[in-house]
Amino acid sequence: MDGAAITGTFEDWVTPDPVMLNDGTTVQLLKDGQALRAAYDAILLARHRICVEMYIFSSDEAGREFVALLCRKARSGVRVFVLYDAFGCHDTDPELFSQMRACGVRLCEFHPLAPWRYRGRWRITQRDHRKLVLVDDQMAQVGGLNVGAEYAGPWIVHRRRRYRGRPWRDTGLVLGGPQVRHLVAAFARIWRYARRGTDPAAAEHVVPLTPEGALGVLAAAPARRSLVAASLRELVASARQSVWITVAYFAPTDAIIDALCAAARRGVAVRLMLPGVSDVPLLRLAARAFYARLLAAGVEIFERRGRMLHAKTLCLDGTVSVIGSANLDYRSFESNCELSVAVRSSELARQLQTLYEHDVRFSRRITLANWRRRPWLDALLQGLAKLLRPWL
Repeated sequence: MDGAAITGTFEDWVTPDPVMLNDGTTVQLLKDGQALRAAYDAILLARHRICVEMYIFSSDEAGREFVALLCRKARSGVRVFVLYDAFGCHDTDPELFSQMRACGVRLCEFHPLAPWRYRGRWRITQRDHRKLVLVDDQMAQVGGLNVGAEYAGPWIVHRRRRYRGRPWRDTGLVLGGPQVRHLVAAFARIWRYARRGTDPAAAEHVVPLTPEGALGVLAAAPARRSLVAASLRELVASARQSVWITVAYFAPTDAIIDALCAAARRGVAVRLMLPGVSDVPLLRLAARAFYARLLAAGVEIFERRGRMLHAKTLCLDGTVSVIGSANLDYRSFESNCELSVAVRSSELARQLQTLYEHDVRFSRRITLANWRRRPWLDALLQGLAKLLRPWL
């Protein structure tokens, strides 16, 4: 992908150049609506097959533009597959799905809410939270972005001048080349699972990031022994210099809090970028319940202002970058299908760190001295929210 073709300014952010890995795979870091636009442009050029896996497929203008494009591609002979989550799309206009089906798009609903529509054991609490776009088995996009105006921003609706909001702060990664095959395999597995209703483990696909490897894939399925949580603990435990985390929903297990505090105490620069405003206020309260303990251990905490923070990224020791759909909460650990990609590249890590520092410019740093002076009622509410975190 030509980075210049999608370069834009978002809060003075300029898209960096793509990074090429040793095997010829390219990775492109994108911010906010740039990522959804890159997916749209890639779909526009598709010649053989398009696969879209989304938690939310909105009925707003962004969603309708994507539906119109997918329908055009299906009518032109391109095979189009769309997997959407039933709960994430519970308020989506059913006409959008009817329109796609009528045009030849192959649709699959993940875990229907009505038990009589589900094959196998009804699993209403287990959701498909992955975000993935595949084009011709040569391009893949992962990250935190669903299909909707808050993710797209003004680029897709500017002609009508109807978009009045601020795009959410999110991060996407576009991959091209040989490593895309792993994401094709991940989609194939969850598509088969969603169609047949077998054991959720059938939706799992893991490609470990080996010491010699350049890319790993964690397509996790719901499980009591979470692959997401275990992988995060291993990464934090292996850190020697830095762990920089950006995440939208932070209500993790005690084991992960312990790992972050232990890393900070042994001299690792642990930094957390969390939302200053949230669409789930109770989760924000739960996150703040851990601030005093984290700050006392030496963890730096920033709250992003100005926009709703929805990104999920990790940068480890300036060499490994993880970008995907998983939050640091119980839903991502135990109840959701999640998808993350880990890339070993000092250049991509440098770009992700630059993006992190960019977010710091629009953030408020939380200090231990100030935090200890917060009102007692805030501390009480945070403690109560912390007790609810397994169900948030």
